[in-house]
Amino acid sequence: MAEAAGNVLLNSEIPGIPVLRGKVRDVYDFGDRLLFIATDRISAFDWVLPTGIPDKGRVLTRISEFWFGLLEVDHHLLSMDPRDVPLPAGVDPVPLMGRSMVVRKTSVFPVECVVRGYLSGSGWKEYRKSGTVCGIALPEGLVESDRLGAPIFTPATKAVTGHDENIPFERMSEIVGAETASTLRDLSQSIYRKASEYARSRGIIIADTKFEFGTVDGKIYLIDEVLTPDSSRFWPADQYRPGSGQPSYDKQFVRDWLESTNWDKNSPPPALPLDVVERTRSKYVEAFERLTGQSFA
Repeated sequence: MAEAAGNVLLNSEIPGIPVLRGKVRDVYDFGDRLLFIATDRISAFDWVLPTGIPDKGRVLTRISEFWFGLLEVDHHLLSMDPRDVPLPAGVDPVPLMGRSMVVRKTSVFPVECVVRGYLSGSGWKEYRKSGTVCGIALPEGLVESDRLGAPIFTPATKAVTGHDENIPFERMSEIVGAETASTLRDLSQSIYRKASEYARSRGIIIADTKFEFGTVDGKIYLIDEVLTPDSSRFWPADQYRPGSGQPSYDKQFVRDWLESTNWDKNSPPPALPLDVVERTRSKYVEAFERLTGQSFA
């Protein structure tokens, strides 16, 4: 394993096994099972940064494990032990512990199932221009971060690189079929409502989130990471004030610091200073501890 200083795993190495490397995760293909390894890489503005966030991958993995256990929905998680796949001889499983998920291999629907309960991000930008979010008309007079009367479903296409593209529900129906699109919409909204109620009881607002689903033999499974600070917008409930952007449990410190530099966002990004790394790590850990009631240590 390639383990950088400071207990940061930036890249995993399992020789001889097909791998797909995303911005922050390495996925190894073992036939009917996949091994998901959440690294400590962090991305911003469509760039993977040269500096990792210690323990970030373990935090995200443990949050996903928590939600898979709490939600009453079919999901792809089989095991948290990387030794439950046939690792080649010589591969040390120790650096993978706590950041790995052995999952069922599914046929993945090529859409992101996004649910928004609050007006933020790209939704807020669209609303300011047209009064809509992904073509869905909203009441007049809403302000940034307002809670919506009811959560809305705003699918997007999955992008390998760059930003996902928001699409209308009708386009999603063309891609996956009308019946499947309705099933995924209803399932996504149901999961979001249950998760939001639980998170609010723990002092966290889930402003929006994205889910992915796949099938095996016609059965739909919730897949990928789920309801983490990387796939969702988490806000501290006790600081919620509509009318502006909100504090969040994600890479806010990273984005703010990058915006304060002269980086042009078109060339390799600079390394992060230690204080930004430490503050970002603390936010990820705080999200885990608030949600689960467990100590990360």
